Amino acid sequence: MDAAVAQTLFLAVCLSSLLILFIRKTVYQRDKLPPGPTPLPFIGNLLQIDTDGTAKGLMKMSEKYGPVFRLYIGPEMTVVLSGYEVVKEALIDQAEVFGGRGNMETFNQVLQGFGISFSNGEIWKQSRQFSIMTLKDFGVGKRGIEERIQEEAQFLMEELRKTKELPFDPTFIFSQAVSNVICSIVFGNRFDYDDKEFHHLLRMINESFCLISSIWGQLYDIFPNIMKNLPGPHNRIRHCLEILEEYIRKKVKQNQQTLDPNSPRDFIDCFLIKIEQKKENSSSHFHMKNLIATVFALFFAATETMSTTLRYGFLILLKYPEIEERMHQEIDCVMGRQHSPCLEDRNRMPYANAVIHEIQRFSNIIPLNVPREVTKDTHFRGYMIPKGTRVIPLLHSVLRDPTQFSDPDNFNPGHFLDENGGFKKNDAFMPFSAGKRICLGEGLARMELFMFFVSILQNFSLKSNKHPKDINISPAVSNFGNIPHLYEISFVPR
Repeated sequence: MDAAVAQTLFLAVCLSSLLILFIRKTVYQRDKLPPGPTPLPFIGNLLQIDTDGTAKGLMKMSEKYGPVFRLYIGPEMTVVLSGYEVVKEALIDQAEVFGGRGNMETFNQVLQGFGISFSNGEIWKQSRQFSIMTLKDFGVGKRGIEERIQEEAQFLMEELRKTKELPFDPTFIFSQAVSNVICSIVFGNRFDYDDKEFHHLLRMINESFCLISSIWGQLYDIFPNIMKNLPGPHNRIRHCLEILEEYIRKKVKQNQQTLDPNSPRDFIDCFLIKIEQKKENSSSHFHMKNLIATVFALFFAATETMSTTLRYGFLILLKYPEIEERMHQEIDCVMGRQHSPCLEDRNRMPYANAVIHEIQRFSNIIPLNVPREVTKDTHFRGYMIPKGTRVIPLLHSVLRDPTQFSDPDNFNPGHFLDENGGFKKNDAFMPFSAGKRICLGEGLARMELFMFFVSILQNFSLKSNKHPKDINISPAVSNFGNIPHLYEISFVPR
């Protein structure tokens, strides 16, 4: 072999080797998982996660591992998305891929994958589309539901006057008010504030939400097969949820006995009619189990998240009486004392609107978001996320993103006000999540919050038995949910 042939062969081998290395490196880069801490067998990275403020702990980890990182929460790999840009890219720009729902066994031990909150595929699509259309038929997003909220606000004012300025825990009076709005749609009626069965249902909702947000509830979601065989307060979760399920089942039976297909009275009637229409369709997911799970989700979510937001909001106003006073001034200037608040008033009340938005941003009721799941193998920001991987799009990191909010860790209505005092929108305002899984009751919730907050402050001044500097507005529990400290408040007629 002459020198020229040998040199050519040598170059060919070198180029081939370089090409192979390049291909291997490219494949490795394409398929590599996001970075993250080294897990321990079985428990994964649990010892490295701050369970007393999980969302804050995950944000700290993102400072080390980047805005996309992996964790093993128990034996299961989870990908965490941190920061507005990353969460937006996933939930909005790649909404289909990140549109799956991750499992939460605390809820699914009763819901079993049905309904609109913890279902996937065709079950979710059919249930959500039907729910959106039916809620619209019953006035959600229209004048009809606004009148229902106004009516309930007047009932609430009567109950607050009955307290005669004495301090009390507002947890359940707020729950009754917001729950009655959704109850009038799904059950066809509201409840009196002294209805004992209604009180019991609301206590079950509140207790289960607190337990799911506790360390016991978190452990149940991570190790369900172990925890369901161990004693502890986590076993109360199923008990509470089954009481709610049984009540819904009872209401469905009552509706069945008096159903008029030509004149549906409520959401349950509409679903029963749909079941009958689709009974010959083998691919239909309109059946009794899905009806109960769908009503359960609407009843639970609309009650607990909004009542907790109200409770957190009034605690914040007790902390900052100067903000309360400025809201009083705007209300008196725009509406006076006689006019019942309506949705049109919101555009004329930029400060009140900004305060309510800031309450939602700061309280951040579901800081971890409800878990997502990728629907196929996904290349995202240079990493490979395998199909079926659980994803946590960290809402806390969006609502506290320093690139989007100038003073993210402090309560500041100025986040939603421009230099002229007008209301200023912010795309990072995502308390209802975003994308295909955004809360379908977002519009209803915003109406309720505005009209309840403004109605109360139009009629009452707030009083606490604590000095503002002694009021703690950090969450008492911060895991699945952010739950405020218990407190007492007095409503003093203006």
